[in-house]
Amino acid sequence: MRHLLDTKSLTKTDALRILDVAEDMADTQQREMKKLPTLRGRTVVNLFFEDSTRTRISFEAAAKRLSADVINFSAKGSSVSKGESLQDTAQTLQAMGADAVVIRHGASGAPRTLATSGWITAGVVNAGDGTHEHPTQALLDAYTIRKRRYAGDSRGRDLFGVHVTIVGDILHSRVARSNVWLLSTLGASVTLVAPPTLIPQDVSLWPARVEYDLDEAIAAGPDALMMLRIQLERMNAAYFPTEREYSRRWGLDAGRLRALRGDSIVMHPGPMNRGLEISAEAADSPRSTVLEQVTNGVSVRMAALYLLLAGAERDTDSTDATRKGDAR
Repeated sequence: MRHLLDTKSLTKTDALRILDVAEDMADTQQREMKKLPTLRGRTVVNLFFEDSTRTRISFEAAAKRLSADVINFSAKGSSVSKGESLQDTAQTLQAMGADAVVIRHGASGAPRTLATSGWITAGVVNAGDGTHEHPTQALLDAYTIRKRRYAGDSRGRDLFGVHVTIVGDILHSRVARSNVWLLSTLGASVTLVAPPTLIPQDVSLWPARVEYDLDEAIAAGPDALMMLRIQLERMNAAYFPTEREYSRRWGLDAGRLRALRGDSIVMHPGPMNRGLEISAEAADSPRSTVLEQVTNGVSVRMAALYLLLAGAERDTDSTDATRKGDAR
């Protein structure tokens, strides 16, 4: 795997490889000594042009647990805030000897530009670009669904027959886009639920159904209900009358939580707007996988960095590497 830029172009084989290696990584994190020597001597740069807490810390933890050296680069207070271009920043990282660059950027397509421009030879991981994609979030979501669905060993399992309903601000959500493509590739069926104003114009090209009534969608009995954050910072117009009205019609409150099928799970990529798209009761219920998603995110990002940097020759025996050589 040379780069991880999106899920739309990710094959089922590659997606399952990442999820299976993440299982191995998760196993190592149950040991007293969590740190592995796998990426010792490699340098991972977290290049964040947008604010983030969960994603940046998750990638940092993943890289450090693989023994990589980590450089955190924030656009605020850096040369970028003084007008430095992406090209100049990339060439600076190249000169520093970066082996992998994890980039979050407000412009859709920035990670692909970085990966294909020739400015840098490092592997590139997209940690969220504009409203385009957020592939590792979708991978950790799929990992979480798979672990909940197959209580035993889920290695090698796809998500055929799983029904996932994604609710909320689809228009501005890179998480929704990445999940639609990945979940479909893994065999799941996806339903999108939102106000008409928060549905993208090109959604007819997506492998997903669109509905507008959350209660009807819940009555259909999804296996997983994924609530999305309302991204008020990306909204420059009134997409719904009031926050109270949105919560009443499209929020997961206590009543809707009770109406969910008994074994359905509740997901949220975070950060949550409690009381808007999800109630505190739903967020903190046993059905909620919110904290599991955070934990699983480290394992999935460890897997992504491992496959990116360990080299193609080690992909085929990644299980042995994590279970034997990296267990020291």
